[in-house]
Amino acid sequence: MLMVYYFYVIRQEKAGNSILFFDKEREMRKMRFPYVALLIVTAAAMLLAACAPAATVAPTQPPAPTQAPAATQAPAATAVPPTATPPPDPICTLIAGAPTVKAGDLGSADNPIVMAFVPSGEAGKIATASTKIADCLNKMTGLAYKVQTGTSYAAAIEAMGANKAQIGFLNTFSILIAEAKYGVIPALVNIRNYTTNNLDPDKALGGKAEPFYKGQFIASVASGIKTLADLKGKTFCFVDPNSTSGYIIPRILLKANGIDPDKDLKQTVNAGSHPNVAIGVYKGQCDAGATFIDVLTDKASNLQGQFADIADKVQVFYVTDRIPNDGVQYVKTFDPKLQDLTTNALLAMAQDPGGKAILASLYTINAFQKIDPAFYDDFNNILKKAGVDASSLVK
Repeated sequence: MLMVYYFYVIRQEKAGNSILFFDKEREMRKMRFPYVALLIVTAAAMLLAACAPAATVAPTQPPAPTQAPAATQAPAATAVPPTATPPPDPICTLIAGAPTVKAGDLGSADNPIVMAFVPSGEAGKIATASTKIADCLNKMTGLAYKVQTGTSYAAAIEAMGANKAQIGFLNTFSILIAEAKYGVIPALVNIRNYTTNNLDPDKALGGKAEPFYKGQFIASVASGIKTLADLKGKTFCFVDPNSTSGYIIPRILLKANGIDPDKDLKQTVNAGSHPNVAIGVYKGQCDAGATFIDVLTDKASNLQGQFADIADKVQVFYVTDRIPNDGVQYVKTFDPKLQDLTTNALLAMAQDPGGKAILASLYTINAFQKIDPAFYDDFNNILKKAGVDASSLVK
């Protein structure tokens, strides 16, 4: 700007206007003063800013302390059931004076003695226990034994009738039929710690060793069945036509109470075993059924282990009279010496803790007792009076 002004003055001097020069200079000074003042003020401000102490920063507040999380409650300890102690191995010591047999003779490795078992319980358990019995008898007698489990009660009877089995572990009514049809010889009766229930008039005998048992009628709680009369028009589970407490006795009782099982029941089912009857009622496949006392709590059947609420959904509503226990029988052609040897071996096995455990797992057998061949005659006569004659079923 000053340069512009001087060019202007020079031009004016050349024009001879010298008075105007001084006037313009005075104006120039007036105009220059504000700019100089502004420059001075700005410089002073910058100097003061440079020398001023640094601004004080307000201290940062520390963060609020973090709240510790609430202590986690440890889950309740799960109760661990005690580990069951496995039963000891059976002691199967060779019996002194045990006879020897020649190759090919009954009892030799190539011609073993066959034992027939009825399918009254869980098939796998029967197969396992019966095989262990045969193994122990092999060691105790020096002979060879083999097992055969019938597909039905009748199949076991017929195996003995055809001499395909020399020893039977038959149920009570099958014994009567086999006696009448084939002359089989009862040798041992199974002794069990008597099992009872709340409806049983003999419940004071509970836990005592007895050669008899009882049957029971069971029903689904949801069915509303309380008496035998309530069974009319209902679906009913039997065990097998040759089952004593699961077929024969229940049919006698139904007829005695005015119920024809062939006409008055909506439907009947042969479930094949006592546990199967209880399972059928539990699952609603049958409204009611008949079994031995007490399949619901029987250790060998172990239904409560499979169905924890079975006792809540299935109830007992009727109990039968006493029934002789099942046992061990021989065909009449079986060598008496081998009969005695087998009988003594089974009695010894029932005295050994390991052997006792095997028998208990088979048919809940706690012991054996020698019996007279006529042991079942009284019961057979009771059945005849009720209109059931085992000999009439022989074909």
